Amino acid sequence: YPTWKRTLTRRAREAQMKRFCKAQAIQRRLEEIEVTFRELEQQGIKLEKLLRDEEGTLGGQKTQWMNQLLYLVQKKNSLMSEESDLMITVQELKLEEQQWQLDQKLRCYMNKEESLKTPEDYVAEQKILSQLVDVVNKRNLLIHVQEEKRLSEL
Repeated sequence: YPTWKRTLTRRAREAQMKRFCKAQAIQRRLEEIEVTFRELEQQGIKLEKLLRDEEGTLGGQKTQWMNQLLYLVQKKNSLMSEESDLMITVQELKLEEQQWQLDQKLRCYMNKEESLKTPEDYVAEQKILSQLVDVVNKRNLLIHVQEEKRLSEL
């Protein structure tokens, strides 16, 4: 087994583990965001009740509650934006994994001796190649979406 093949296999495994670890970290963060959403919602409900029930309260207290409510809304919006970014990253990781798998299949067909290839092999090779192009186009689209989002936030 040539050294370059072992090196490629090792690098592929390392890349796959890296994607897996990144996906786990994203999943943990998404769960944290969900918990934080619930906490913010509970705080918001309390503040709304205070604002509605306390009609005779001083104006300064109401202003403070309104400011707290606005802060909660801003925090929730920033968490929603982060969640959106994470979901895009998850899609990107899935496409990256899909691209790797298709690339491996395509390499098998391309490494096969031309004289040994059947017409079915040529068809399968073309099909995998077109799937690979589709995945690359989807990844490109995600990158454009991320860039547009980043520019709109600026």
